[in-house]
Amino acid sequence: MTGNGTKEIPAHLKPFISKQYYHRYTPIEHAVWRFVMKQNHYFLKQIAHPAYVNGLRDSGIKTESIPKVEDMNTSLAKVGWGAVTIDGLIPGSAFYGFLANGLLPIATEIRNIQNIAYTPAPDMLHEAAGHAPILLDESYREFVKKIGEMGAKALSSKEKLEVFMAVRHLTIVAEDPKSTPEQVKAAEQQVAEARKKVKGLSESDQVSRLFWWTVEYGLIGELDNPIIYGAGLLSSVGESQSCLKEDVRKIPFSVEECTKTPYDVTKPQPQLFVCKSFDDLVAKIDEFANTMAFRKGGTESLEKALTTENTATMVFSSGLQVTGTVADILKDDTGEAVYFRTAGPTALSYDNHQLAGHGTETHRKGFGTPIGKLKGDIVLEQCSREQLQSLGIIEEKEVVLNFQSGVKVEGTVKSILYSVNTPIIISFKDCTVTFKDQVLFEKAWGTFDMAVGSRITSVFAGAADPNNYFEIESKEEIGDEMDQPSWSELEGLYEKVRNLREAAVWNEQSLSSLNVVLDKLDQDYPYEWLLRLEILELYKIHNGNHTNVDRILKVLNKADWESTVKQMIGRGLTLFNGN
Repeated sequence: MTGNGTKEIPAHLKPFISKQYYHRYTPIEHAVWRFVMKQNHYFLKQIAHPAYVNGLRDSGIKTESIPKVEDMNTSLAKVGWGAVTIDGLIPGSAFYGFLANGLLPIATEIRNIQNIAYTPAPDMLHEAAGHAPILLDESYREFVKKIGEMGAKALSSKEKLEVFMAVRHLTIVAEDPKSTPEQVKAAEQQVAEARKKVKGLSESDQVSRLFWWTVEYGLIGELDNPIIYGAGLLSSVGESQSCLKEDVRKIPFSVEECTKTPYDVTKPQPQLFVCKSFDDLVAKIDEFANTMAFRKGGTESLEKALTTENTATMVFSSGLQVTGTVADILKDDTGEAVYFRTAGPTALSYDNHQLAGHGTETHRKGFGTPIGKLKGDIVLEQCSREQLQSLGIIEEKEVVLNFQSGVKVEGTVKSILYSVNTPIIISFKDCTVTFKDQVLFEKAWGTFDMAVGSRITSVFAGAADPNNYFEIESKEEIGDEMDQPSWSELEGLYEKVRNLREAAVWNEQSLSSLNVVLDKLDQDYPYEWLLRLEILELYKIHNGNHTNVDRILKVLNKADWESTVKQMIGRGLTLFNGN
């Protein structure tokens, strides 16, 4: 876990945190980082948002080697944020939960050289080179935190979870150098099949698309001359250049257009959305948040929770929070919810703190309660202790509560739980609850804990008090003493060139060592392009007219390079000639 004490990490997010084993990064991985970062510094100066360019300079992220997440954490702490290491692709609720808490989740892996232009898998280049620098901008931070809060509370569906698992598998397969084209194709097919099962767009789908077309792939400024702020573009050596060309359609940003436009993580995007400013983004997604269940509440939000078949929290107008899986909703003749039940472990909370005696051990089989006003337009949560007594709601006294909906609660008041001076739970013994001709609760079932609340004001994914609701698995702390990996011969050549570059002295022996490396490349590694670019850079710095320069250029300019590699070589040579 990474942290410097400035940001508290919620307990339910800690299981997703991993460790950065810095010494295990190979010389090739450091070279991949260096190549992309040098490209970013050179090419993005004119086409990226100034907040990114300035952040790249001020964030402390170095070009020469992969950053340590603890150093990034220290840098982000200056603006009230932090950084945590995670293990690859994590569930959306956890990812957004980190952002909502002002924590940037960083996957510590780094893409292999075959995917240097772009990878669908989260990696250090995407998180550190893409997300972190621009977070130093205050308006942008506000936007990311707000969309994180929305994503953490957005209701999803079980079909969406299947899509997540399929996408996670695809990113692993796509990044694994041992994967065959057939395996990648099979993984892509799994994603396609999982997506076919999704019916309609859940809230999490909508937030996911908003996040993709803004935080990941957003453009900003004038429609006919935008600049980049999306991390997916900023960390893609190829797409950061191609995205501004005319064949990529530019669309004025709107929440509606973004949420109805799907995306494909495996391909360059055919269209991008252009917003006017970060402040405009904040205002527009805030309007969208008003349509979500966590702000809207009511029957419609309860129904959304029912379709998720997953943990959700229902908030009553009294402030009481019920966390569980909605299993059933009863409605009146107008279609309004008057009673709902959860199935399985359920907990009651107030102000995001679980109430004593109302955890999952008490409500392990579920929970049911009416919603609404009593006849006479009486709102129970607005009643004082005296008013409750006038209604006959007195401990150890029998009472009949007739709701406007037709729900009837009849029993002996066992206890009343108050928040300040207003009730939030009334518990009954010897209780019967009915609605029309249905018996909802029988005396033999024990205590009936009735939630007090005339309406549902909010419904959101997850638990009100996740640290108590969920069983948090303690992760075994793994020490730093992992074996130093053995490097291949090629990695050894990269390391030798790196040492030559960083040496304090350059002399004839340096030239001789470099020539040995180049001879080995020509003999055994004819298609090793990145190390040749690094060697070319050294010659330019120290011996620009050396005969080996033409020798290297002859290999790099040959016609049979794969198209993406040819593009990367071209970028490298442009930078070489530009410096």
